[in-house]
Amino acid sequence: MSNEPIHVLSVLDLSDELLARLRAVSPRLVVRQQSLSQNQLFKRPGAEQFAEVLTPEVEILYTFMAPFDLSLTPKLRWVQGISAGVDNFYDTPLWRSEIALTNASGVHSVQIAEYVLGMLLSYAHHFPTISRLQAEASWPSMREKRVFATRELRGKTLGILGYGAIGREVARLASAFGMRVLATKRAGQSATFDGWTLPGTGDSDGSIPARFYDLVELHTLLPECDMLVLALPLSQQTRHIIGQAELALMRPHAFLVNIGRGPLIDHDALVEALRAKSIGGVALDVTEPEPLPADSPLWHLENARITPHISGLSVYYDERVIELFCENLRRYLNGEPLLNLVQRERGY
Repeated sequence: MSNEPIHVLSVLDLSDELLARLRAVSPRLVVRQQSLSQNQLFKRPGAEQFAEVLTPEVEILYTFMAPFDLSLTPKLRWVQGISAGVDNFYDTPLWRSEIALTNASGVHSVQIAEYVLGMLLSYAHHFPTISRLQAEASWPSMREKRVFATRELRGKTLGILGYGAIGREVARLASAFGMRVLATKRAGQSATFDGWTLPGTGDSDGSIPARFYDLVELHTLLPECDMLVLALPLSQQTRHIIGQAELALMRPHAFLVNIGRGPLIDHDALVEALRAKSIGGVALDVTEPEPLPADSPLWHLENARITPHISGLSVYYDERVIELFCENLRRYLNGEPLLNLVQRERGY
């Protein structure tokens, strides 16, 4: 085995403790941090910002995006992303190359699944209306309280579009509430999960769903669901996968939660359905576009809940990504397959 040093660069702001964990994987790793501030990242830094921190010996890069010429890093062999989605890497030289790209699927599963269950419970137990009454210091009469009779989650059917790490943890929590779970996966694909996940979470063997559907069977799945969660990546196949025809197939009381990507839903069709109350409601943590414009009618519809793309945030986020990164570093050093390897032909 070679003892040549392997240069690792992080352009994210990691604590000394987390950097020490990376260095502890192997004495061969030369780990350097040259962070681009979060403000820079949200402004989508260009090649010129990366040119200031990249050096020719970098072999492994830990980053949020990669909008630079690969001639800056002739030895680059692998990029570890920090999010599950990889659309930030589309239309870059890296995406068109054969350099390995891995995502951070699995690090969001706990917090996003809890967010989803929170929204389902909020809908079932009328929490928004209750909050409004408290703000108004209003105590309803016994007759008025009848509208608060809960729909309950137990016995309801939950559809999950996208059965990856997040979808499987949603399924585990939903099954604990007594819900019947239906999920999607590609025809011929194993129901087992081979990506990174936190111990004790998810549904690694795919045993929870009562039935799996291919996405081409979506119109068969939708009428079965009392509640629906979108946990799909964004691709040509999934863009506007929920449109006017799909919303028309959903039950009048159906509640839709999108924690995938905003363009999974045709927002014009969604607004129409919400205004007509042809579905029960929606919770959107992702929108098209982002930020959601102030003049969007979605802000003011009583059956819509909007949150500003925060469901994946957790105080444990960096720690979990580094845990995944350390495992992948060990695999890289040993010549083993990397976890969460992006398949560019699928877009995720």
